[in-house]
Amino acid sequence: MARKYLGGSGEPLTVWISIAASTVLIFYGYDQGVFGNVIIGEDFLKTFNYPSATMQGTMTSVYNLGCFVGAMSTIWTGDILGRPRQIILGSTVIMLGAIIQTTSYGVAQMMVGRIIAGLGTGMNTATAGVWQAETSKMRSRGKLVIIQMANCITGFSISNWLTLGFSFAPGGVSWRFPLAFQIFFTMCIYALCPFLPDSPRLLIRKGKHEEAYEVLAALEGHGSTPSSPSVRAQFNVIKEILDREQMTTYSWWQLLSGKGPAGVLRRMVLGAWMQAMNQISGINITSYYMSYIFINALNINELLSRILAAAGSVDYLVFACLAYFVIERYGRRKVIIVSAAACATCWIVIAIVLSISDQGHGDSYKLGIVAVSFFFVFFASFGMGVLGVPWLYPTEINALEMRTKGASLAMATNWIMNYMVVQVTPPGIDNLGWKFWIIWAIICASFIPTTYFFYPETANRTLEDIDRFFEGKPGIFVHRNRIATQLHRPEEYVEADARIAEREKLDGHEGLEKGGAVHQEIVKA
Repeated sequence: MARKYLGGSGEPLTVWISIAASTVLIFYGYDQGVFGNVIIGEDFLKTFNYPSATMQGTMTSVYNLGCFVGAMSTIWTGDILGRPRQIILGSTVIMLGAIIQTTSYGVAQMMVGRIIAGLGTGMNTATAGVWQAETSKMRSRGKLVIIQMANCITGFSISNWLTLGFSFAPGGVSWRFPLAFQIFFTMCIYALCPFLPDSPRLLIRKGKHEEAYEVLAALEGHGSTPSSPSVRAQFNVIKEILDREQMTTYSWWQLLSGKGPAGVLRRMVLGAWMQAMNQISGINITSYYMSYIFINALNINELLSRILAAAGSVDYLVFACLAYFVIERYGRRKVIIVSAAACATCWIVIAIVLSISDQGHGDSYKLGIVAVSFFFVFFASFGMGVLGVPWLYPTEINALEMRTKGASLAMATNWIMNYMVVQVTPPGIDNLGWKFWIIWAIICASFIPTTYFFYPETANRTLEDIDRFFEGKPGIFVHRNRIATQLHRPEEYVEADARIAEREKLDGHEGLEKGGAVHQEIVKA
């Protein structure tokens, strides 16, 4: 029997890995939402001497610089530590940052705490998606990552409702407890990750073949053992792709300058820019600053702003969950194109409504209702596509040998773009007014041609299928490439796996025949 982890193998084991990875994303979602709701509280503002809009933006955004450095650090530490231990390390760092933030009485101390918490978050977010993708079966990979993202929004929603509830608490408790609550998620990680397996693909790459066989057998379940034909076939497919790539013979400079195996640099860029799309869509304007926007752009009072922000987080969560039903059915390309078009439309409507209100035309109260409604529609539109696909895509598109490094670069891109958006939002709202929202409409609209022309489909493909696609040196424009755009798994890849399985079967028969012949010789002797 295969070794069991945390009491399960097969589908239950996949569920436990998903729970651990999702806890990372709940943690991340909570961190995204909590500080934007903390900085509008009266006791917080008084404690930090009523910081300006620019300083509030800086206090919020330095967290993302920490995340950027943390994500980049996994380029070196991710493969050395392995997926579960990297997440344990990241969660410990976040806990230290949370303690510093909770005990802060000055801007400098708060910023240090924010940066340290960001370091851990960057490590975790660069690792969780790769771990999930590398331990999932082809047809469930996208759905499981979407579940992760729904859990990210669960964390975001928790932060909104918790800060709303504690806004009625006296003094510093109103903001210190929500910041301290981050420690709870670290405890959850400690309870899960030590008892779950590492990625079998990483183990094979590190030469730990026996352990890789054990993990593959455990993930397969149904009584599989390391010697089961299906387990050995999976091992051989992964090993064959790794042997062909031989990425370790190339330096970073050679890879980044376009040398090395086919498509490596292109795949890294595709993954990184997909993560950039996630952030420059404008989502973190709403994630970090929803209450701030309602107060400063729509002139809504603090309590109602908090209530609307909390309600918006529930709307966001519902539609993030609904993405589960479309991500595999319609594929990555179609989902993100439709989602981006809807997001652009929302920003256009918000810009029009606020411009009419600023010019003194129409009923400002009714126009405010329309604007708030389309913020809610934006959450729904984003949650159905631009939320999940950018987190899934870099874990799929990067070469097997480079998956950790590619995912780390993608997450680093996510965080530096996140920093930019969070930094410019308060002064952007103050200085540009309704024109600020046009910027995000144009950016979201640009995702449509970018995805259509440059991004190959990754749904209904194994991770090894994607390696095979780029080995064929496809052109930069993929919109006319049948293999790149079709939703169903290309028959060429099905046949390639069948040939490897048949070769393994023949090798097994030959081994048995040789063993039998040796046995007969021994008997004769």
